[in-house]
Amino acid sequence: MLSQTAEYALRAVLHISQYGADRPLRVGEIAAALRIPHNYLSKILHQLARHGVLVSLRGKAGGFQLAVPPERLALTQIIMPFDRVEERRRCLLGRPTCSDRTACAAHSRWKEVADTVAEFFRETTVADLLGHGVSLPV
Repeated sequence: MLSQTAEYALRAVLHISQYGADRPLRVGEIAAALRIPHNYLSKILHQLARHGVLVSLRGKAGGFQLAVPPERLALTQIIMPFDRVEERRRCLLGRPTCSDRTACAAHSRWKEVADTVAEFFRETTVADLLGHGVSLPV
């Protein structure tokens, strides 16, 4: 459903939310904990900082921390720089034009599912996931 980059971004932000409240986390430690290539993760984290999701701190004690409290950070804010969930809806039957006016056989049911998925990312916050004991793969 999500691109690899958006998935890595989501996993990294959840990790930073869990372990970076007291101090900034360095790219290397996040990459090692999540088993994500260091250089790839560095680009993702800097992109998230440019979009106001993270704060990047330089220097010996530098690293990344959340720029927004977890309860105000919707998942869509994390994935939007890499994936646009709302725009991913394509015709399941491969038609180049598929809309409410020119609907394929699957359109109305698929539209409901796609809208529900988009709503999940818009309305679910990082705090919601952390509050449900989300454990990150290691």
